[in-house]
Amino acid sequence: MAMVAHHHRESSSGSINKHLDAGKYVRYTAEQVEALERVYAECPKPSSLRRQQLIRECPILSNIEPKQIKVWFQNRRCREKQRKESTRLQSVNRKLNAMNKLLMEENDRLQKQVSQLVCENGYMRQQLHTAAPPTTDGSCESAVTTPQHTLRDASNPAGLLSIAEETLAEFLSKATGTAVDWVQMPGMKPGPGSVGIFAISQSCTGVAARACGLVSLEPIKIAEILKDRPSWFRECRSTEVFTMCPAGNGGTIELLYTQTYAPTTLAPARDFWTLRYTTTLENGSLVICERSLSGTGAGPNAAAASQFVRAEMLPSGYLIRPCEGGGSIIHIVDHLNLEAWSVPEVLRPLYESSKVVAQKMTIAALRYIRQIAQETSGEVVYGLGRQPAVLRTFSQRLSRGFNDAINGFNDDGWSLLNCDGAEDVIIAISSAKNMAAGSNTLSMVGGVLCAKASMLLQNVPPAVMVRFLREHRSEWADFNVDAYLAASLKTNTYAYPGMRPTRFTGSQIIMPLGHTIEQEEALEVIRLEGHSVSHEDAYMPRDIHLLQMCSGVDENAEGASSELVFAPIDEMFPDDAQLLPSGFRIIPLDSKPGDLQDSLPSHKTLDLTSSLEVGPTTSNSTKNATASYTARSILTIAFQFPFESNLQDNVATMARQYVRTVVSSVQRVAMAISPSGLSPTVGPKLSPGSPEALTLAHWICQSYSYHLGAELLTTDSTSSESVLKTLWHHQDAILCCSLKAVPVFTFANQAGLDMLETTLVALQDITLDKIFDDSGRKALFSEFAKIMQQGFAHLPGGICMSTMGRHISYEQAIVWKVFAAEENAVHCLAFSFVNWSFV
Repeated sequence: MAMVAHHHRESSSGSINKHLDAGKYVRYTAEQVEALERVYAECPKPSSLRRQQLIRECPILSNIEPKQIKVWFQNRRCREKQRKESTRLQSVNRKLNAMNKLLMEENDRLQKQVSQLVCENGYMRQQLHTAAPPTTDGSCESAVTTPQHTLRDASNPAGLLSIAEETLAEFLSKATGTAVDWVQMPGMKPGPGSVGIFAISQSCTGVAARACGLVSLEPIKIAEILKDRPSWFRECRSTEVFTMCPAGNGGTIELLYTQTYAPTTLAPARDFWTLRYTTTLENGSLVICERSLSGTGAGPNAAAASQFVRAEMLPSGYLIRPCEGGGSIIHIVDHLNLEAWSVPEVLRPLYESSKVVAQKMTIAALRYIRQIAQETSGEVVYGLGRQPAVLRTFSQRLSRGFNDAINGFNDDGWSLLNCDGAEDVIIAISSAKNMAAGSNTLSMVGGVLCAKASMLLQNVPPAVMVRFLREHRSEWADFNVDAYLAASLKTNTYAYPGMRPTRFTGSQIIMPLGHTIEQEEALEVIRLEGHSVSHEDAYMPRDIHLLQMCSGVDENAEGASSELVFAPIDEMFPDDAQLLPSGFRIIPLDSKPGDLQDSLPSHKTLDLTSSLEVGPTTSNSTKNATASYTARSILTIAFQFPFESNLQDNVATMARQYVRTVVSSVQRVAMAISPSGLSPTVGPKLSPGSPEALTLAHWICQSYSYHLGAELLTTDSTSSESVLKTLWHHQDAILCCSLKAVPVFTFANQAGLDMLETTLVALQDITLDKIFDDSGRKALFSEFAKIMQQGFAHLPGGICMSTMGRHISYEQAIVWKVFAAEENAVHCLAFSFVNWSFV
């Protein structure tokens, strides 16, 4: 029996070994692995037929079964997935470690700042307690008050090096120390998922902003990008290096002349004469610091700078520290004195705002570097198969062309036309012979004419206004003018457009090309569909294509300007397309409470606001009163027109009238979308023939209670204003639509406007069927008879679409008929979208 048992154990062991040999584990030779790897590189998941073909084609794999080949590919895919995940986690871990280090350094800096404030507080208490005259103690003074470098001799290398070393010390004290009293930038919260840590100056000479963040580029590459200021700073017209010399310690000293554009027609442009010092610190960090020179040294040609006001750059720059495992930590400081005295008083808040400097320069620089880093790593995908650099160039050309039009510099060939100082619309002309040849210039017989104006807006959020202008072009644009510009682009024919019988069909198709990583700027192609009524206008294009850039649509970005800039473009969208940009720029004025009672100074281009009545019409809310000084902004409009010399006067007349018409349209829109027009305490007419908002709110609530046997609102007060206010701020999106052949929306509460990403005025262009997907439309149509008979219905949860093309999910939608109480007739249908959110 023992022998039999022993034999059985041997048989069992042999069976196991045979099974292992058959499929569980195979030892591959180096040649076999190489052959399999070649196939894996081409096709990581080969089919059964492909695996069999592989065995036939490769004799070295003939001793391996197809099943074993299948297992090898499964294991190989698994290893690849694990490797990628490990690499990703290592990258995330490095970023988190770097960000943690940055946050700890920021915490240490804030602790020092607290200690310094405690020191100053104790000193002031002591002075108050002893009532002694204050003494000059520099122990807690800001490093900004260091001796002025202008007394140094900047005409020799030793003097330049002395200024450079002083600039370096002051810059580092701002970047990592407490030389400036930094406070967190409003709306910018630090954290691993944020772009960086942003701060602005609280009280110092001039205005300053600071940023620090993590960027996955090497320090040398970052320095190269930041030194090319015109590539990322949209207001920089040019930077010219006058002198470059070695600093003796491996660093470089440069004398720079920089010109920046004026953001509006109301102010002169700025220029800077600065010293820039590039060096490497002992710890391996790369530093680029810069400050203004004055009093000594050979400055730029005075004639070339006649249209500029010389502004001052206090010690500013970039500290770039390499990270372990790749990437860099970057500290940015921008500290400027923009000479606010040289602009009208209404604009001075713009030149005294650290938030504006932060948005235009500091944040823009860090975002641009991160954009380049993500494009380099292949994380950013753009439309129409275009390379990111090509689309970025288009955005820069649109911005530069628009800034050139607003400023109209003499050295670009611009001159004012018949300007007697009393015109509300400024007309400037640049003839073809004066225009520099470049990608932004059209080849033309006559030249380019620009009609421009600036106006003051109050209580109109710039982001909301720009969104409206973008989404509802037909509200302000003339299709005849667009067609004229498009025809000029195609045929080089600049005939005076007049009032041609060309109709705009209302179709505006937006084709997105790309956007920046923070979604603060979008580039798109607009197609306007039209048709010509007269055969004589055959050369006028039926469909018009515009290349358009929209930025600043985030209402929470304090200090950020909003822009809509566009130019006619050929439908083939060539890389070297000629662009003649026009558009709108709205700049918020960071006013102070004391400015509320200040009267606005008169200015020839501010006359356009004479018909713009703003501010709350009721006095029951102090909140509206305070809003009137925090929501002022400057709107600048500039439109460019090519022309032939013999038609200059005709085109000038047309351009002036067109801009006046656009201004009138913008004023009308501003009245509608300002809080005084939207506030539930005002009770405006929503549209011709509609009841006031107060009345409609009562109808909506009473009809809901009648049909569903429950209260829509939970409010103790029954006053009209209280009902409307509660309805306006209700968490669910409540919308009303007409009962016409094509139902359109007539009213929405704040949540409804947010959900559809629109305004009360623009809402009335949206048809009911546009917001639902196919299943939503089917559900609505199937319940429509029930709604009309029973008075209400519950629609199942689903997906709908905002005007910006974003998908919205909702748990359910309630629909009910709204009765007009006085007439006892159905006035409209009301919808309530419960628990909606963007997908």
